Amino acid sequence: MMNRRKFVQNSAKAGVAFSVFGAYSCKQVKKEAEAESVDTTSQTNTETLPFFKLSLAQWSINKMIREGGVDPYTFAEKAKNWGFSGLEYVSQLYKDELEAAEYSEEAMQNFVVKCNAEAEKYGLENVLIMIDRQGDLAAADAAERKAAVVNHHKWVDAAAAMGCHSIRVNLNGVQEPEAWTTASVDGLTQLATYAKDKNINIIVENHGGLSSNAAMLANVMTQVGMENCGTLPDFGNFCIKRESGDYYESKCIEEYDKYQGVAELMPHAKAVSAKAYDFDEDGNETKIDFARILEIVKDAGYTGYIGVEYEGNVLSEEAGILATKNLLLKAAK
Repeated sequence: MMNRRKFVQNSAKAGVAFSVFGAYSCKQVKKEAEAESVDTTSQTNTETLPFFKLSLAQWSINKMIREGGVDPYTFAEKAKNWGFSGLEYVSQLYKDELEAAEYSEEAMQNFVVKCNAEAEKYGLENVLIMIDRQGDLAAADAAERKAAVVNHHKWVDAAAAMGCHSIRVNLNGVQEPEAWTTASVDGLTQLATYAKDKNINIIVENHGGLSSNAAMLANVMTQVGMENCGTLPDFGNFCIKRESGDYYESKCIEEYDKYQGVAELMPHAKAVSAKAYDFDEDGNETKIDFARILEIVKDAGYTGYIGVEYEGNVLSEEAGILATKNLLLKAAK
């Protein structure tokens, strides 16, 4: 079964940076490290207030969009109906229209305007955009890294115009540890420097390869040392070695300890992703102890959005999203 990882490409030739759009008319979202008090307007499933806010990762409905023909611009409506207050967009779910227009300024502006209108209509906050298929920020070649940085500029601009606090990027590229660290620090520093004056964070998810080695990713953050560069700890995604040497597709043969990994990434976290795959008869995730991980997140002093990202194949996407949300709220108690 295809998942988000399989859609991540090593490069993207289309797309150039464009100027910053007009400011989003709705409430500007603060960066996660400065998140406001918890919004519980639609969090009625719990008797006590959770320490976090709930956002929905758009990848949770990727099959509806890619296979079922659902309009990706109905994302806000669906998230509202399911009881979320924040939106985490996925760039590649809009790729058909954007690639067809070669990521022109007009096409990107249309994307921003339509997303903003839907978010405003349903009273939700734009939280972040997950970026894929825009080149390797940890490429060994400096020119290739620079091209990837420039390809991400348009998404920084879009995020700023949408009132998001971050874009999530990948650190694909060279896979020799020392060279990866050097390349990652350079690519992130370039991009975070561009994003700094736009009040946008550049955040990296543990998302395959060496980026799933939490200690190495945390070290990259320390070396970058910029306020607007951080992590997006994901409850899953800790496979650091696969049979075929790829990032996402073949069988995992070496996995980083997820609890240790989340703990190591949380000091740099500006967002958190609650990944879920399958559930037992009591509604608990079969491979991830949500209560244990939430304790780690809470102990780190985090009070921002936690994004629900269901990637299972047993339940429908809607059922899986609601099961993950309910588990989060139950574990929060």
